[in-house]
Amino acid sequence: MTPSDHQTAAQLATEAGELLLQVRARDFPTTTARKTAGDAEAHRFLLDRLAALRPDDAVLSEEGADDPIRLVSDRVWIIDPLDGTREFSELDRADWAVHVALWEHGELAAGAVALPAERATLSTIDVAVTPSRSDGPMRLAVSRSRPPALVTDLAGQLGAELVAMGSAGVKAMSVVRGDTDAYVHGGGQYEWDSAAPVAVARAAGLHTSRLDGSPLRYNRPDPYLPDLLVCRPELADRLLTALQTVSPR
Repeated sequence: MTPSDHQTAAQLATEAGELLLQVRARDFPTTTARKTAGDAEAHRFLLDRLAALRPDDAVLSEEGADDPIRLVSDRVWIIDPLDGTREFSELDRADWAVHVALWEHGELAAGAVALPAERATLSTIDVAVTPSRSDGPMRLAVSRSRPPALVTDLAGQLGAELVAMGSAGVKAMSVVRGDTDAYVHGGGQYEWDSAAPVAVARAAGLHTSRLDGSPLRYNRPDPYLPDLLVCRPELADRLLTALQTVSPR
């Protein structure tokens, strides 16, 4: 029996994460060497497995050359073999991820985000509905190393709390899990940063869009996708309205 695309996404993200845990455990002369090895080995693993399991599909990967064949393909896997290389290189941190998503006929069709250091994978095959929101200020997931001024300003306007963490996938999954209420990003990203997290967030019933409320589009000629909102659906209107008054800087 051929596994479904949902199963394939979850399986490959999980297996790439297991490989990365092995890479991470090796001795490296520098953190840069550890990052480089993680990126390269996870990328090669995912390409090889996709070639075996889905040989007719195209691939867009952060770590690979952009093949224009994807622009005339009906099915394109959009992958980030290691999201959060800085956190991956810091052995006491768990906030890094693997992203595997499938774009098919204009839409995200399947996706998975593995959190290898937690031995967890969230995917479109089995993601749980996001738990109810607890009382208190809104919680916004934000980068631990370079929180954008836009989000800081937004938090001030809304009286929200900033919750710092690593990779984009981890931040989006914190909303899926109910640990935060929204992930607002305006500092520049690419399709591989958000495709799998957005697929999983949508499966969990969350709102996903650009910061101006327009749809997120994938498999575009230019894979740059600069901003992103993932949030609880009941907060979407409030956040989008507030974002209209906050300018990126």
